[in-house]
Amino acid sequence: MTVLAAGRRHSVGLHSDGTVVAVGNNFAGECDVLEWRNVLAVAAGNVHAARNTGRSHTVGLREDGTVVAAGWNGDGQCDVSAWHDLVAIGAGWRRTLGVQADGTVVAAGRNSEQQCDVDPWREIVDVAVGDWHSVGIRENGTAIATGNNRFGQCGVGEWRNLIAVTAGYLHTVALRTDGTVVAVGHRKSGACGVDGWADVTSVAAGSHHTVGVLASGKVRAAGDNSHGQCDVHQWRDIVAVAAGSAHTLGVRVDGTVIAVGNGVDGQCDVDDWCGIRSPRF
Repeated sequence: MTVLAAGRRHSVGLHSDGTVVAVGNNFAGECDVLEWRNVLAVAAGNVHAARNTGRSHTVGLREDGTVVAAGWNGDGQCDVSAWHDLVAIGAGWRRTLGVQADGTVVAAGRNSEQQCDVDPWREIVDVAVGDWHSVGIRENGTAIATGNNRFGQCGVGEWRNLIAVTAGYLHTVALRTDGTVVAVGHRKSGACGVDGWADVTSVAAGSHHTVGVLASGKVRAAGDNSHGQCDVHQWRDIVAVAAGSAHTLGVRVDGTVIAVGNGVDGQCDVDDWCGIRSPRF
């Protein structure tokens, strides 16, 4: 379950007691999560990487399989109150996806490039939501994708033995059962430069960068580092990461959080966070 989430201008954390904390730009109310209870996972909708707006949203999956959302709803991405029996969620630019217990997927929000065309998907266990594309992992470890494929970011049909997937602006990254990582999509930023990674336990894709947690608790990063979002090589005892548009979050084994990158809107003000849930439990 996702215990940290990062958008373009805000960050979200899930406490061990099922409550949620958020910092950063609250232009559309995307940080209005303090009243949420009994949450199992969180997701943060990004803002289009090429646009400078303050509109975003936040989503939480409750223990009873229902979903709560806060923030901008211009495309209906927060219209999730009727969803039930969910086991996983994902949020991206102007849309939200949810995996139901029966392996089907529901979607709400912008569908201009068929990024919400997930009705035919079956046997899905997890989803990832990029800016213009959506990706799902099946029970058998294969992947499926829909939406914009201009840079090959939906070219996941031959991937096998997957246990996790994440999506950025124009790239897709997945973690294999053997701890190696595979990526497709736009390569100009270097965000797909993960071929040599090994012993990885989790991955996260930002708009133009990729981050991975190693079994040792160290962290690797690849891609754009113009805001220092890849300056994670000194981090230790990390159990989970989240990557926003230009910042990176990491939760330590003791439940505290560290951040690097663009913090102009306060999205990196996480020094006082504690008691963040470990994804291992």
